[in-house]
Amino acid sequence: MVNHIVPLREPEHRVERRAVALWVARALAWSLPVAGILGLLHAVWSSARPWTGPLLVAAAVLIPLYALVMPNWRYRVHRWESSEEAVFAREGWLVQQWRIAPISRIQTVDTVRGPLDQLLGLATLVVTTASSSGAISIRGLAPGTASAAADRLTEITRRTPGDAT
Repeated sequence: MVNHIVPLREPEHRVERRAVALWVARALAWSLPVAGILGLLHAVWSSARPWTGPLLVAAAVLIPLYALVMPNWRYRVHRWESSEEAVFAREGWLVQQWRIAPISRIQTVDTVRGPLDQLLGLATLVVTTASSSGAISIRGLAPGTASAAADRLTEITRRTPGDAT
């Protein structure tokens, strides 16, 4: 078996623009309940007001800022590509991660669509490898794109010699 070195390079494809709405919804899904609990504590526990008040002000500024900045930043960073040799993915915003999965290391290829993904017309391509870093998940794809990529990767993997370990 010949090992080919696959160079790290900029993946070609962006995720769908609708992924921004998904990231906004996820950001608000955890931050608004935290702010709500903080507001409730502030309202009913008078001795906590000296520390809940400033935290509420900070939340009122930081939550909208986070919900506006993070999704758009992530959209600019997130890219993916699959070739005959590997799957390339780049994701993140403050901490950015580049991953390459050589085709010979792929064990399974799946598509996943949670309720919010379905509502927004999105899907996730999950490429599981023998890596201890876990699967590569490419979120924010159109369902047809994710399905076509899964079919293509499955076919390429089937033709590729190796034991995926």
